Amino acid sequence: MPFTIEIPDDILHAAKLPPDRAKQEITKEMAFSLYQRKILSMGNARKLAGIDKWSFIEGLAERGIERHYSERELEEDVRYGSGQ
Repeated sequence: MPFTIEIPDDILHAAKLPPDRAKQEITKEMAFSLYQRKILSMGNARKLAGIDKWSFIEGLAERGIERHYSERELEEDVRYGSGQ
């Protein structure tokens, strides 16, 4: 079931976002915040933000947000990096 959040016009105006991009930008920032707080997985946060994996990872770096990294993912990266 979809969920709607109402943001008053004065808040949107204060955010200084172009009207045609306000919804997209606010939704994207909400996705990064929910990921950072470990409320959403990366996949679900990316889906909410409407961006691909690499754009999401770049967005994490731009915001100084640590990537949630499982031990399994680390092992896969180590194997890949060592050519095994």
